[in-house]
Amino acid sequence: MTRHVAVVGSGPSGFYAAEALLNASEDIVIDMFERLPTPYGLVRSGVAPDHLKLKQVTLVFDKIMRSERFHFLGNVSVGTDVPIDALLKAYDGVVLAYGACADRKMSIAGEGLTNSHSATEFVGWYNGHPDFRDRTFDLGQETAVVVGHGNVAADVARILLQPPDDLRRTDIAAHALDALAKSKVREVHLVGRRGPAQAKFTTRELRGLGTIPGCESVVDGNAIRLGPACEVEISEKSNLNALQNVQFFRGLCEAEGARTSRRLIFHFCLSPERLEGEAGKVDRFVFRKNSLRGGPFDQTADPTDDLLPIECGLVFGSIGYRGQPLERLPFDSRRGVVPNRKGRVESDGITVDGLYVTGWLKRGPTGIIGTNRADSIETVQQIMEDFSNREAKSPQGRTALSETIHGRSARIIGLPDWLKIDAAECAVGRRAGKPREKFTRIAEMLEVVSVA
Repeated sequence: MTRHVAVVGSGPSGFYAAEALLNASEDIVIDMFERLPTPYGLVRSGVAPDHLKLKQVTLVFDKIMRSERFHFLGNVSVGTDVPIDALLKAYDGVVLAYGACADRKMSIAGEGLTNSHSATEFVGWYNGHPDFRDRTFDLGQETAVVVGHGNVAADVARILLQPPDDLRRTDIAAHALDALAKSKVREVHLVGRRGPAQAKFTTRELRGLGTIPGCESVVDGNAIRLGPACEVEISEKSNLNALQNVQFFRGLCEAEGARTSRRLIFHFCLSPERLEGEAGKVDRFVFRKNSLRGGPFDQTADPTDDLLPIECGLVFGSIGYRGQPLERLPFDSRRGVVPNRKGRVESDGITVDGLYVTGWLKRGPTGIIGTNRADSIETVQQIMEDFSNREAKSPQGRTALSETIHGRSARIIGLPDWLKIDAAECAVGRRAGKPREKFTRIAEMLEVVSVA
């Protein structure tokens, strides 16, 4: 008997879950719900525009979308347009895969000053996400501070310092490219709470920061003198990324300084203390120096009495993401995830029948795109085990939801509609010498699909 599964969210974790389900049984049909008219989640709106190879994973997702047992329902917001309770009644399984879309706040005095932003806003803005299309950033400032030592922070720093001509052949949003071409930012401070051995950059991403044309990367030599616990950490074979990162930082110390127009400065063992500024605008960022204490892989950043001010006019916080709850669903507000056991959603320790979770919403914002595949496979294993122990539902899937879905005023975007949007973006991009020029407003996307 056919089983119908709803997947909420069309990012990597959602597509990998769909792939695993399609492979698990020929009797499974999938409906994927997406709030935006466009699929691919953070691959479209989070991966930096100059990382074209990372975006090629959409070729795999595109193949999944073309399966006869897969249906894309874009421009449909679960929780608003379609209640989650309705999905649970209509489908044999509901997989939550909408990610961790909210940024974590630094929670310091002055965070609300003008020119203090989250990395989420900036990344969404330069990637053309409709939610961030109309954000503005004062790129007339010469010095920016990015708080965070992960790949997103690295992307923000690189986009700020990259020569605009190097971005012209990427799919960066046109409005962002225009603004970056006029940018006065010449110095970026990349600040982390712990040491170089604990930095969360992937080594490939970190090395990319060392090859920005016309930009000198700098690190204080004293900052990379590791303590015994850090030396143990980087000696572990399973921690090769940390060793390679430390080697990169040491290489910066040994390199001769070059005469460049831009500088990237790495800072370690600093925690945000407060933002200061007159007339409601950022003038400086005050950090508290930390001291690492504890054993290998269990070190904490303990605050000291020493402060370090950095004069700046622009700030981006990039200290992580957190999921957002849907109404009437269990949610761990401390961790920002849906409580679960191997992907089965739990409420107060009791399994919620038919409800599952995968990706960042399941485990928190860790790992890279490919990490979601194994994560989704684990969730699908639980789904298939549960299917073997219960009868299929009837009526099923979209048939049961037909009145609710089609009673909406907004148009549902199916695969043919998305292909129209995709083709139009690529056509406009080709004329500009780019792989695509994204539509950055939902109204523009719907206008494309309304043309016969």
